[in-house]
Amino acid sequence: MAVLEIRDLHVQREGKLILKGVNLKTGPGEVHAIMGPNGSGKSTLAYTLLGHPKYEVTKGQILLDGEDITHASTDERAKKGLFLGFQYPTEVSGVGFSHFLRTSYNALSKSLASSDREVFITVREFQNYLKKNLQTVGLGDDFLSRYLNEGFSGGEKKRSEVLQMAVLKPKVSILDEPDSGLDIDAVQAVAKAISDVSTPDATIIVITHYARILKFLKKLDYVHVFARG
Repeated sequence: MAVLEIRDLHVQREGKLILKGVNLKTGPGEVHAIMGPNGSGKSTLAYTLLGHPKYEVTKGQILLDGEDITHASTDERAKKGLFLGFQYPTEVSGVGFSHFLRTSYNALSKSLASSDREVFITVREFQNYLKKNLQTVGLGDDFLSRYLNEGFSGGEKKRSEVLQMAVLKPKVSILDEPDSGLDIDAVQAVAKAISDVSTPDATIIVITHYARILKFLKKLDYVHVFARG
């Protein structure tokens, strides 16, 4: 069974049809890339998969592990295992990065009917878990005391999104242009982080304009090219 299956998906925004029959299947452990020029529908697909209210599905289906989530809320989709890494992560002053991740992790764990995830009771327990994942994505322990995305460099913001993947363990991770605005060294670091947190039972979808980040991924199964939806 496919982890994520998109069937004949048509999507419009403000009355304008953007996606015109997208079909896509992903399997466990697969890494997919979606490429195409500006305006081809790549980001529209990402936002639609997570249930952005401005994007209306007029035809087709979105299935996660065989379950139809086409009209599920964003919250429901996240709890079922969908994750979106934003092209421009928002800075949130006053919200600790560690607190944000711990709250998200515990909320997700409690929402699962049966789960092997541990719900961390203390801050120290979670920080010990988080430190291991910080090392995996190449970030320092100082992130434990920083506010969410505040003062982060472009590369740090992108790797912090990958860190969220590692901590939350979604079934499907969609990364919207994780190489946007980065120099070649930062692109290589982000690609390494993505590769290092990939698992054999989950899917990663990388949306990008350029092939350069794809060269640094340790694994890439499929490349899909969008053109005019």
